[in-house]
Amino acid sequence: MEACVIRDFVAVLGRENVLTEPTELRTYECDGLTGCRVVPALVALPGTAGEVAAAVEVCARHGIPFVARGAGTGLSGGALPVAEGAVISLQRLRRVLDVDPVNRRAVVEPGVTNREISRAAAPHGLYYAPDPSSQQVCTIGGNVAENSGGAHCLKYGFTVHHVLAADVVLADGTVTTLGGDSPQQPGYDLLGAFIGSEGTLGVVTRVVVRLLPKPATVSTVVADFATVAAAGDTVTAVIAAGIVPAAVEMLDSLTVQAVEAAVGAGYTLDAAAALVVELDGPADEVAEQFDQVLALCRRHGSTKLRVAGDQAERELIWRGRKAAFAAAGRLSPDYIVQDGVVPRGRLGEVLVRIAGMADEAGLRVANVFHAGDGNLHPLVLYNGAAGELERAERLSTAIAELCVELGGSLSGEHGIGTDKACSMPAMFTEDDLHTMQRLRTAFDPAGLCNPGKIFPTPRLCGERPGPYRPHPLEAAGVIDRW
Repeated sequence: MEACVIRDFVAVLGRENVLTEPTELRTYECDGLTGCRVVPALVALPGTAGEVAAAVEVCARHGIPFVARGAGTGLSGGALPVAEGAVISLQRLRRVLDVDPVNRRAVVEPGVTNREISRAAAPHGLYYAPDPSSQQVCTIGGNVAENSGGAHCLKYGFTVHHVLAADVVLADGTVTTLGGDSPQQPGYDLLGAFIGSEGTLGVVTRVVVRLLPKPATVSTVVADFATVAAAGDTVTAVIAAGIVPAAVEMLDSLTVQAVEAAVGAGYTLDAAAALVVELDGPADEVAEQFDQVLALCRRHGSTKLRVAGDQAERELIWRGRKAAFAAAGRLSPDYIVQDGVVPRGRLGEVLVRIAGMADEAGLRVANVFHAGDGNLHPLVLYNGAAGELERAERLSTAIAELCVELGGSLSGEHGIGTDKACSMPAMFTEDDLHTMQRLRTAFDPAGLCNPGKIFPTPRLCGERPGPYRPHPLEAAGVIDRW
């Protein structure tokens, strides 16, 4: 990066907040998709919203592509840097600015972790509902970028359902507010467009989130099954009975073995599948529906029912479920966490198909997922040192595209990022992708904000990224653009 650009960053941030040394830059070369690595030319560490805007303005003035980064826990390569670009880290913006128990909302900076919001709200009997497995370390800015969900999204929805407003810095350094105090705002839903845009429309600097009262009663059960199909049928039966649990999670035998070795959460090692079902709400309602859930589990062949006897046991059960991704490291030196969605009624079918594809590729796949809404998280296990990365990437991509084939989608909550950009044409038409690009370039005409994500790019798929470029025949006046 040119010396004049570095000087401009230093002028607005201070020398100690501008990283240029190669060893320092390597810290930011990837997110949780560690198979993709790019070392940025510079890392900016703003400490205020004003400094974020100043850093973005420097990038705009010099035509420098930039990537906003939170905790780096994303799993789709959404925070992958650009080789000649800048990373704008938001880790110093970590304040909970306000908790308003009367209006049930909190105002936070983007570097605040997901769990910290609930901790700040807890004295008021409130909490923040979205709960990604990485909630101890993932930040609200990243949650907004990816529209994160978590285990309880079946009942409570995703980040988009819990954000009322956001201050954002657009790609030219302009600061604006999207949304407002009321959930119903006039005009276009620009906040809804921004949430889940994976950092391609701007950088969030302040978020107003909705808080919920803690439920009066919570009941949790782990149900073991002799087959994955029986567990999947149980999920379908529970939803068909008109019951909407707070969460329905499934772990296969491979995942259970890893979890038990890692944290000893008390899962049954010889179960082919384990369902974690949790209900919350008014005591009488939960009691009646929980009995129905237990009956449905028995009716579909559950081999063991473990009902959490107290809060400590419930927390242990969830500690096991939320440790699943990290625990996979006990199964394999390397793995890719995929993310796709299928209709609930096709869970059994997709798991059988994934097993067959894994056998054909000569690899193993561990499955842990949000069974209640069909959001799969297959973990493709491989050994990079043995030259298995390419096979693992092909299998991971094939699984994502299988979800689309079966009537689902490429992603439930991890985003498209770099990982699944080439698969977008499997789900969207050329007109769809063109329309998405037009929205993106309305926010970022120069294509500087997190380029190379979501959409197919030349390096990956032979298509041209960035803002719309007229075809030569259009420029010559031979054809018109519709």
